[in-house]
Formats: sequence, C-alpha cells, structure tokens
Amino acid sequence: MPPAGYTERKHFIDTIKLIAYRAETSMASLLADKLSRTDDTRALLRQIYSTEVDLIPNLETKTLTVRLHHLTQAAHDQAVRNLCEQLNVTETIFPGTELKLIYKLRSS
Repeated sequence: MPPAGYTERKHFIDTIKLIAYRAETSMASLLADKLSRTDDTRALLRQIYSTEVDLIPNLETKTLTVRLHHLTQAAHDQAVRNLCEQLNVTETIFPGTELKLIYKLRSS
C-alpha cells in the first residue's frame, strides 16, 4: 500500500509533466517550419533550455527581457529569432509581477 498522500503527489507531478510536455510540443510546432528536419525541433529545444540567458528587468517600462546567447548553428539562431517573435506576440506577464516578458537573441 502506498504511503499517505502518495497518490495525490503522483497525480500532481504527472499533471505538471503533462503541462510541460504540451508547452514543449507547442514550441516545437512553432520551430518546425523554420528547420529543414522536423526531427531537430526537440533537440533544438533542449539546446535552448540549456543555453545561458541574460535576464534584464526594466521597472520603468514594466518588462523583463530574456536574452538568449547564440546557439551552435546560424540556422538554429534564425529559428530561435522566429520563436522569440512568436512568443513576444503573446505579451505574457511574468507570474507574480507586472513585467511583460520579452524574448530576444543576443546581438553579436
């Protein structure tokens, strides 16, 4: 018999995993049309997730810029620029703040 609360915790963790998978799937679909091989989308997302970023809050303009560093290939950089543009259109507010997220690829 599982310990008390195990079933609720497992259900909660499984729900978080499902939400993360759906978000990743949506981002993969945004990248797919910019890559020559659609199989590369998940690998590119893993690279994005492990890439350093600069977080630049601006309280006057109420923005939080997420500036990604360049990736290993120029084609990936172009795909990420496109992803950033599409994410910026959503005008997402960073949770618990009034800061609108702005995504961009770092300039050379």
